[in-house]
Amino acid sequence: MITNIRLRSQQLIKPEFKDPKELVTWMGAVQAQDYRMVRWALGVRLKSGSLKTVEDAFQKGEILRTHVMRPTWHMVASEDIRWMLKLSSRRIITACNTFAKGNGINISEELYSRANDHFIKILAGNNHLTKQELGEEMVNSGIISDAECIGYLLTRAEQEAIVCSGADKGGKATYALLAERAPMAKELPREESIALLARRYFSSHSPASLNDFIWWSGLSATEARQAIGLIDSELIKDKFASQELFIHQNWDKRFKSCEVLHFLPPFDEYLISYKDRTAAMDKEHHPKAFNNYGTFYPVILYNGKIVGNWKKVMKKGEVKCETSFFVDCPELDEKLLEKAESRYKDWGKL
Repeated sequence: MITNIRLRSQQLIKPEFKDPKELVTWMGAVQAQDYRMVRWALGVRLKSGSLKTVEDAFQKGEILRTHVMRPTWHMVASEDIRWMLKLSSRRIITACNTFAKGNGINISEELYSRANDHFIKILAGNNHLTKQELGEEMVNSGIISDAECIGYLLTRAEQEAIVCSGADKGGKATYALLAERAPMAKELPREESIALLARRYFSSHSPASLNDFIWWSGLSATEARQAIGLIDSELIKDKFASQELFIHQNWDKRFKSCEVLHFLPPFDEYLISYKDRTAAMDKEHHPKAFNNYGTFYPVILYNGKIVGNWKKVMKKGEVKCETSFFVDCPELDEKLLEKAESRYKDWGKL
């Protein structure tokens, strides 16, 4: 029951959206450490489209990639970036400062301020630059002696709503000024923001628990409870396997489950967005899907369960998907595997 509803909520069965921006808005945010494979995380959830569909949305700035919610990369809709940053920026700044000091890097507030001013200067006029180019600019200007700390400076600039992802340049990611890239993005009052974040999460990830929402959102337990309270009338509470889960009322009760198999990318929302992942797979198999250091692997999703791994290989100049299973699936129709592989290959070369 849990996985059937999640498949529908996460657009992995009967997807509704053709537009990547509409999909990302529905999901709230999509975790995006692996820049190349996050495009497939969107593609597998789109009703139709191709790699070009997602790339065009990114190039136009309709969807953006930045550090938000937790100290990690996410895809968000351009209109949402400011209010999301406002909710999470202080936590991410604190975490990054701690991480930098743990690596022997001490950056003063004065240096962050000087770097931000210089980013504004050199990126003005929609001048999108790569991380390497920005590091060279900062060294040449005398603001830093080497580019070792450029990543920390850029992350701080993201949190202060100065920079965000730009259009790809020569196949490389770039940074741009947020004010130019997302001019329509608005801030919201905090109470309205946390309510909207909860609504987005439980609409697209139901059923989920309070702890799941805390993990995904990065909010404190107090803030998460408040957020859920603000949309209480929209949520259905129920007991699943002795834990209280919330289902958003927009779930279509007429929906009927059907056979489905997908090749999911690493860091996919189907696993990473829940604190408790036992509904999707037994604990004994967790190390095959993710490790203790936060790395997630490509996995095979079959009828709501994670049953194996897959990887892309090149054989005689042709893309192939090699699969391995850690759960016996005697009823699995080979045609489902072939269909999943074809969809991945047809969608676009990654």
